[in-house]
Amino acid sequence: MIIDIHTHAFPKKIRDNREKYFAGEPGFKLLYNSPGSKLAGVEQTLAMMDEYKIDKSVVFGFPWKNADTCRLNNQYILKAVAKYPDRLIGFSCLDPFNDKAVLETESNLDMGLSGVGELAFYESGIDEEVIDGIQPLMEICARKNYPVMIHTNEPIGHIYPGKSPNTLKQIYNLVTRFSHNKVILAHWGGGIFLFNLLKKEVKKSLKNVYFDTAASPFLYDPDIYRYARDIAGIKKILWGTDFPLLRPSRYFNEFEESGLSSQEIMQIIGKNAQALLNLH
Repeated sequence: MIIDIHTHAFPKKIRDNREKYFAGEPGFKLLYNSPGSKLAGVEQTLAMMDEYKIDKSVVFGFPWKNADTCRLNNQYILKAVAKYPDRLIGFSCLDPFNDKAVLETESNLDMGLSGVGELAFYESGIDEEVIDGIQPLMEICARKNYPVMIHTNEPIGHIYPGKSPNTLKQIYNLVTRFSHNKVILAHWGGGIFLFNLLKKEVKKSLKNVYFDTAASPFLYDPDIYRYARDIAGIKKILWGTDFPLLRPSRYFNEFEESGLSSQEIMQIIGKNAQALLNLH
């Protein structure tokens, strides 16, 4: 089974009028202000899956601040999952500081979504206010044994749209605060997996943490797969394309250069996500 753990989908109303949704949504404007920034719907996601023989994709929208827009996007994901239950797995995506975030999350999970994310904090980073703010959502997911996906990025290097001011210390504070949660750190967790090499504490703190590969061809050399295997463990790596940002072919080409065995590649592109999401 091949599973893409990280894809975004938006309803037609948003795709056709993205400028209308920039007001009060600095994160959305930051990522999608350029006409070249792609917005996909579920139909495009399914077509991509058919083209690359992907069995299932985890799909979600955007962490909207506006409660109505948030509900619009999450309802779109719910309908898609109901229509294509064998192909799509939905996550509830929202801004935790939205005053209806807890009710929205409870409702979405009860109605058929299977996790929360991608939560992103493009302006603040993952500061203490953010960690306090996401606690109610983390408690819900811990209770239901559902994963939470958090946007992270490397704190050094080139600047690009969507690169938040998070630090490795902030990421570490988050995962230690919510050590009983299943946490997916998007974009390789900003490289925090490297600290599994420390002899004390960190390896235990990262026990329930997974790292997705979203946008990896833009960010890292293919060697990262081999290093992550050796340092974090092959079972902790989840394949995510960040579609429509990138298509699967970019990742498949890098797998060929990575030095991984075919068995290890199959774990990354399917078996690990299958185990995490309890898919049988």
